[in-house]
Amino acid sequence: MRSGVLNLLKPPGMTSSDAVLAVRRLFGQKRVGHTGTLDPGAAGVLPICLGRATRLFDYLVEKDKTYLAEIHFGAETDTLDSYGRILAEGDSCVPAEALEALLPAFLGEQEQRAPMYSALKSGGKKLYELARSGAPAVEKRRQICIYSLSLLEQTGPGAFLLEVRCSRGTYVRSLCRDIGQALGAPAYLSFLLRNQSGAFCLEEAHTLEELQAHKEAGSLDTLLISPEKALAHLEEVRLVLDRKDRLHLYNGAPVQFPGWEALPKGKPLRTYVQDQFWGLSAAREAGLQMCLFLQDEENMGHG
Repeated sequence: MRSGVLNLLKPPGMTSSDAVLAVRRLFGQKRVGHTGTLDPGAAGVLPICLGRATRLFDYLVEKDKTYLAEIHFGAETDTLDSYGRILAEGDSCVPAEALEALLPAFLGEQEQRAPMYSALKSGGKKLYELARSGAPAVEKRRQICIYSLSLLEQTGPGAFLLEVRCSRGTYVRSLCRDIGQALGAPAYLSFLLRNQSGAFCLEEAHTLEELQAHKEAGSLDTLLISPEKALAHLEEVRLVLDRKDRLHLYNGAPVQFPGWEALPKGKPLRTYVQDQFWGLSAAREAGLQMCLFLQDEENMGHG
């Protein structure tokens, strides 16, 4: 079974679930999952994990995201993007200077109101399912952080291109709505491109057409990023252990060695034993303990 992370360039008009299905068919395996939903109308980086790499979800999904977003003034829609029904119309003549002066007010940690058309759940149902059924709006809020927000250029009458760097869980659609409300001019998101998700960037992403061509050429596996490389953003620990301690570590028991007390407690570490990558470990009160194995048993070198 193939294992690794695929940096997919999702096209607009495709759901993240459909992208997973496409990758599943191309690679011919069932154990496939993405690391964070990208709106159907949006395009850009969508890391998809295959095989053992699906266990990396918690270590990849928390990473920061970077987007190019076009905000369009003059209307607000029920979906907060260009695919929805217009709810309100208003002034579209927003000066670039006024928009640029406002942007710093949206930086930092904050509570954001999620769109009704989203995959968040209420009472066991997704919000977009409730919205489509005509149910009353449900307000869902969550903590996010916007690290940087800049105006790049004006792209047309009442339309501006923004660059947004933010935490996981940020809805850029909601950000556009809130900016419009702050300026007294209704606004919606008219274009969204995710150009970075953690360590995965747009320049290294592959289209579905590229994947198909590589499959026909028999080189599909070359596009997969190994779990070791996908976790390169984490600190590492390199161990030289005797057979007894290797067995202890492999069987989930904590091990102690010179210097283990200085390791950051509870922080996941890329772990190498006898220069071989084993997976992720973390320092506990009793010693260093494996928390995620990413090698087959025969490759662990614990014998």
